[in-house]
Amino acid sequence: MTESAALQPDDVRIIRALQIAPRASFAAIASALGLTEGAVNRRYRRLRADGVIRVAGVVNPGALGQSRWLVRLRCRPGSGSAIADALAERDDVNWVALSAAGCEIICATQSRTREQREDLLGQRLPRTAAVIDINAFAMLRQFLGGRGHYWSALQGTLTPEEEAALGSDGPPFSESPVVAREPLRLTAEDEKLLAALAADGRAGLVDLATATGLTPGRVSRRLDTLIRHRAVHIDVEIAAAALGYHARANLWLRVHPSAVKSAGRALAREPEIAFAAAISGPWNLHAVAHCRDLDELFEFTSERIGSLTGLQSMEVSPVLRHVKQAGTRLYGDRLVEPPGARARR
Repeated sequence: MTESAALQPDDVRIIRALQIAPRASFAAIASALGLTEGAVNRRYRRLRADGVIRVAGVVNPGALGQSRWLVRLRCRPGSGSAIADALAERDDVNWVALSAAGCEIICATQSRTREQREDLLGQRLPRTAAVIDINAFAMLRQFLGGRGHYWSALQGTLTPEEEAALGSDGPPFSESPVVAREPLRLTAEDEKLLAALAADGRAGLVDLATATGLTPGRVSRRLDTLIRHRAVHIDVEIAAAALGYHARANLWLRVHPSAVKSAGRALAREPEIAFAAAISGPWNLHAVAHCRDLDELFEFTSERIGSLTGLQSMEVSPVLRHVKQAGTRLYGDRLVEPPGARARR
C-alpha cells in the first residue's frame, strides 16, 4: 500500500465497527466509538478511495439452490496472469488467486444457474489451450466465511461495550449447508436490489428504493428477508496487506473422514483463517490463511494446523497474486471499485 493508505488506530476501529454493523450510519458509528460523525465520514471515504475497504452485498447462490465450486487450474508458463484476469471478469467467479510462480490458478465459482456453471467448467476452461489440467471440487459444508466480522484477526480492536453499542446486522456466517434445501425465489425487484447492493452495500434505503422502484419501507422489509434467508450478506472486504498481512495461502488438508467436522470447526476458530470449507475430492478441507509474513505462516501451519486431530496430510500453497476477492477486483494490494460504484452515506 502507498503511504497515503497508512492506517491510524481510529481507521482500524472504524473498519472493525463496519465488520460488526456494515450498514450502520456514520452517526451511530461515531457515537459508539467516541468520535465525531465528520471524522468517521472522512476516514471511511479515504479508506474506500485508497482501496483499503469496500462494503458490498454478496449473493449466496446456495440460498437460491445452486452449488458452489472451487477450481484449481494448472497452466502453461506465462499464461496464468491472462487466464486469471479473464476469469476475474466473469460475474460467476468471485475469488481468483495466482500461485506456484503464476502457473496455478485457484478460483471459486458463484454460478447463479446450472447452465452458467456448466458453460464455465464443462466448456470454456477445458477448451482453453493454455490450461494443462483442471480439478473442480464441490463445497460440501462451509465452516467460516461470508458475512462481516467472520475474520477474527480484528477481535479486540474495540471494547465489548463499543461492540455492544453498535448492535449488529445479524450474526456472521458460520457453519452452514452450502445449498439450501428450500431455495429462495427472487423477484425482478430483488435482482435490482442485489445489483444496487453489489455496487454499494451501504447504499441508503432511498437510493435502493430508486433502484428497485419500491418504497423505502418495502425495500427495508425485502432486504431483511434476503439477509435472513442468507441470499445476500453485506460484506466488508479488506485489503489484508493494509493491516500488515502480507503472506496469504490456500491450505489443502486431508483429514480422516470422521474428523472433517471437528477439524473444520477448529479451523474456523483460528484468527488467521478467513475461510474454511469441506470439499469433495482427495483434499477434504480447504482454507484460506492470512499471516503477516512467511515465517508466521510456517509457524501457524506447522504448529497449530499441523496438530489438528485427524490430519493426514497438508499442502500449503502461498498466493502469488490475489486477483479478486468476494467479487471485488484487486490491483496490487488495493481493492478496486467496480465501474459506476459511488460512495454513499
